[in-house]
Amino acid sequence: MSDEVNPYKSPGAAVVPEKPLAIQGTLTETMLAYLKGATPWLRLVGILGFICSGFVALTGFSILPFISIVNRAWTEIPEIPGFELFNGAFGPVFNGSMVVLFIGAGVLLFFPSLYIFRFGEKIRGYLRTGADEELELAFRNNKSLWKFAGILCIVQLAFFPLLIIGSIIAALVVAFS
Repeated sequence: MSDEVNPYKSPGAAVVPEKPLAIQGTLTETMLAYLKGATPWLRLVGILGFICSGFVALTGFSILPFISIVNRAWTEIPEIPGFELFNGAFGPVFNGSMVVLFIGAGVLLFFPSLYIFRFGEKIRGYLRTGADEELELAFRNNKSLWKFAGILCIVQLAFFPLLIIGSIIAALVVAFS
């Protein structure tokens, strides 16, 4: 009986060490070619992100002078259904929140652009010098980019229920006013 295979025996699992036994610090030629090919695109996307974040924030600042004009316009068009809400204090609050929204979006767009640009710069530095510190800093910026994106997604998902509830309340207020 001892030389037969037991079909009811639990399967054995391979023992895997928590840390790798040896770390290989070399990159293959193919990996280096991919990194070299990605570097100019990373830098371009980073620079375009800086420009876009600047334009978005500038849009927020450029709205400021027009708030009084828009508030005056809200009071002159009371015959359009739904716009009577903007005649009171809601109009300036809405316009001010748009300014804050644009400036905040410009600031939020700056950080992923910074991480992308730094990632590309550090890879470029690694390809020039071969210093492992440059590669570590590149991957740190890559990690920071995706951590920022993940946190932003979580915050965005948390606001969806609030936006849905707010939209329903706004629709009910407009419908019954």
